[in-house]
Amino acid sequence: HVQLVESGGGSVQDGGSLRLSCAASGRTYSKWCMGWFRQISGKEREGLATIDSRGITAYADSVKGRFTISRDNSGSTLYLEINSLKPEDTGMYYCAADSSSRWSCGNTSTEYNYWGQGTQVTVS
Repeated sequence: HVQLVESGGGSVQDGGSLRLSCAASGRTYSKWCMGWFRQISGKEREGLATIDSRGITAYADSVKGRFTISRDNSGSTLYLEINSLKPEDTGMYYCAADSSSRWSCGNTSTEYNYWGQGTQVTVS
């Protein structure tokens, strides 16, 4: 059983920074795609950034240049460095894992089968 636990969220001022972490435990593999998603109240879960087993990353246009996704060598911890935060970045942030070992990571929530409980980010 795979468990993902996010941490690092909080309340920050406009222009601030945060570093989110996602600790993976259980049957996890470094070859899985992993990603960060955000859900704003009343809206669908939005893909922000993904990273594959080779370390290749991809970002949504809305966060490109401000967000950086990374993972440790074991694949057990995923990070999201968030800079230049804006009020519209407020939302619940989730990490997710895709156990299908696909060659190219997807950026939609339906392509990920393991999810954390989320960590709230509030920017004011």
